[in-house]
Amino acid sequence: MSVVCQAYVEGVSTRRVDDLVRAMGIDGMPKSQVSELAKHLDQKVTEFRNRPLDAGPYTSVWLDALFHKVREGGRW
Repeated sequence: MSVVCQAYVEGVSTRRVDDLVRAMGIDGMPKSQVSELAKHLDQKVTEFRNRPLDAGPYTSVWLDALFHKVREGGRW
């Protein structure tokens, strides 16, 4: 199931999900079952995106930097 969920998140079509499941040695997965999983995942994503954010505080870190290699004396 986790592979099917990851494929869904990455935008893999239901037909390709069936091919993926078959490649893993499973007889296949009906498109209707993949669609039902997608509906469930859509609901979970919607709940997550619309959750209230007033339960904070939330800790965050913002990092903006560049890394440069410098060669000195023949060494990195």
